[in-house]
Amino acid sequence: MRPHEPDADSPANPALRRVLGRPGVPGLLDLLSNGMSGADLTTLLLEVFRRRAEQRTPAEVMRRYRDDRFVAPAPTGFTALRRTEDALVSALPDGFETLVLAPVLPLAAHSAVATVDPRKVIATVRGSEVAADPTNALALEASLRRSVALAADPRSTVPVRLAASQRVARAQHFDAPGMLAHFQIFGLVTAGRDTGNRSFEHQQLADHLRFAARALAAAGAEHTEIRLTCLEDACRPVIDRIRGDLAALPGIAVIEDPDRTTGRGYYTSMCFKICTSVDGHYLEVADGGFVDWSQLLTGNRKERLLISGYGVDRLAETLTRPAQQGTPGTPTSASGP
Repeated sequence: MRPHEPDADSPANPALRRVLGRPGVPGLLDLLSNGMSGADLTTLLLEVFRRRAEQRTPAEVMRRYRDDRFVAPAPTGFTALRRTEDALVSALPDGFETLVLAPVLPLAAHSAVATVDPRKVIATVRGSEVAADPTNALALEASLRRSVALAADPRSTVPVRLAASQRVARAQHFDAPGMLAHFQIFGLVTAGRDTGNRSFEHQQLADHLRFAARALAAAGAEHTEIRLTCLEDACRPVIDRIRGDLAALPGIAVIEDPDRTTGRGYYTSMCFKICTSVDGHYLEVADGGFVDWSQLLTGNRKERLLISGYGVDRLAETLTRPAQQGTPGTPTSASGP
């Protein structure tokens, strides 16, 4: 059992223990999890939810709409979101293809390759799950394209560069006020092959970070801070070169963050955070780094993947709302740390 999987016998799952403790349903969890084919389980659940839907009255639907945090409109204004999204798209480097992603992904798309608790993702009765982070979908598409390229040329080094803006949902609860159940993330991924001497890592990381500088400037940020974290000693030369590459960018401070605790075990080799200055204080608006997802998805250890995620709601609110009013705490990455 993976560490993030629910344990039915754990005191931390009282609701699950209560359901499984009902008389007349012994072995229910095993039956539904392992005793049915995926098609049979889908058939069963579709009928269950059909019957439940038929029993709902308009008043009950209205009450659910009033109380369910997943279905309320976003508090961030459309114009502010669109303006920020346009700034991000316009700053994309040449060679990036912008996709329109599907709202759902295959079941386990967020947990099979990343350290994400499946209970934080909204599963559907059709064996899929609602998008929780565009970088997961982009990684699947990039890995598919890289697999096709590798089938034609096992030593292909042609990179795949993809981007997308997507409204996503995250199922866990947040204690802090203003945290959103659904929010917009602008994601970038670059997939390719290790070409030696960490040249892929250096080139693509510099590309993503230069994009961050252009995008935030276009969105109206006056000061941006890039915080780099080296997770492997072998990547130290890359970090040093990146700092030199970005040193001349106006309004950009590049610093190292060796004490970062989040992301360890999620990212490999190097990761970063992007922050903007609000009333003299820096607020995180983006997060990214290298992950091993493409290696797992293609079965090729030479594959490399860099991801970046920008919290569009947070960025829009940060740059359009007075700092003293505060900003919603929308995550920059749903599946990330």
